[in-house]
Amino acid sequence: MNRLKGVANAIDATNDWIGRSLSWLTLGMVLVSFVVVLLRYIFGLGSTILQESIVYMHATVFMACAGYALVHNGHVRCDIFYGSASLRTKSIIDIVGAFLFLIPMCVLIGWVAWPYAAASWAVLEGSPEGRMGIPAVFLLKTLIVVFAGLLALQAVALVLQSALLLAGVTSSRGRLDDDGGRST
Repeated sequence: MNRLKGVANAIDATNDWIGRSLSWLTLGMVLVSFVVVLLRYIFGLGSTILQESIVYMHATVFMACAGYALVHNGHVRCDIFYGSASLRTKSIIDIVGAFLFLIPMCVLIGWVAWPYAAASWAVLEGSPEGRMGIPAVFLLKTLIVVFAGLLALQAVALVLQSALLLAGVTSSRGRLDDDGGRST
């Protein structure tokens, strides 16, 4: 049982590290947006690469940090039942929700996105703006597969932690609990 808890905690730590590391891209988006506006309206210059870099940074933060959001209970839930439920009831809801909705959705997205990203890699797809844009659309499309993988991994961690709580092995899930503090 400690091994399962270790696996769940390792997945949590991985997604937490990815989210904290990539969160710096949000500062990059603000700074690059400022530069784009400054260049456009003060100097009358435009830069397709700078504008596309904002899209790349936003996509990276949004797609690669989905697992981070789940670690920290940042995803939207219908709190009709969940909000006032006990920790055991929340664990049951999380397990059922993960198996019925979250994991199948991640598998479907990964299944559909894999050939889409592979086809893009096969030709090293570049920007529709040609030489003026970032020649790495294939990396952007790969983020869809990364999204599905990291979110599915976090779903596995959620199921493991909830199952360990229901089995009485732990008194809390390793994620952020309702009190906002990190549990062990």
